[in-house]
Amino acid sequence: MLIDTHSHLYAHQFDNDRPEVIRMAKSVGVQCILIPNEDSKSINAVNRLCDQEPDFAYPMMGLHPTSVNENYVTELKKIETALTKRHFYAIGEIGIDLYWNNHFFKEQKQVFEEQLRWSIDRQLPVAIHSRNSVNEILDSIYYVGVDRLRGVFHCFDGTAEQWDEIFKLTSFYVGIGGIITYKNNTLVETLKHIPVDKIVLETDSPYLPPVPYRGKRNEPAYILETAKIVAKNYAITTDMLSLKTYQNTLNLFAIPIKNNKYGNE
Repeated sequence: MLIDTHSHLYAHQFDNDRPEVIRMAKSVGVQCILIPNEDSKSINAVNRLCDQEPDFAYPMMGLHPTSVNENYVTELKKIETALTKRHFYAIGEIGIDLYWNNHFFKEQKQVFEEQLRWSIDRQLPVAIHSRNSVNEILDSIYYVGVDRLRGVFHCFDGTAEQWDEIFKLTSFYVGIGGIITYKNNTLVETLKHIPVDKIVLETDSPYLPPVPYRGKRNEPAYILETAKIVAKNYAITTDMLSLKTYQNTLNLFAIPIKNNKYGNE
């Protein structure tokens, strides 16, 4: 009962074997995948994949912070237009990135907050990119309307202190991916402070593959390796962890999974 809550399965790295990658994911129990958009160039690829796999791939729409530059106004308008063309299950991938380049920090913050407002207007959750920027993200969430927002801190690798602040938001989860399997990662310690009912699983494929696939292309089937390590840290079975994160995901995202035995709580 696994759901990959964040996979760039439309990326060019999968162009030669995407059907096989999907088959492998299903074979290990992946029920569905949430697909984040990046910018105007990826919109068609996201839509095409989700049209081809309507009961497996569910689209999100947003402008990624590393795609924010001097053309951000035009890009944002294209993303907003795309939102009117079909149903999306979240606003994402959005956020602030201060790891690669902080030159456009002001613009990133403005774009992020505008997309938070979209999520409120459309009553959709948000998938947040917060690399080196958790504190700045929190500032924007409180500024826009913490009581009206819900979502996930995608690819979370923050500190226990940052988790404590996220926990105060009540309607937010953290996405745990392959980083948890890396040697000497600090997320293992942080996870001790995070209740299992506040996490969802993800791959961020083709990026950040878990051990033993580190150094290779990541793919949705590898979420099972992450689930095993997370379950070990909570001292529960992988099946129990998978079921719990499955339920957490359905609590956040209104995914119409066929033959869903558990429903949306």
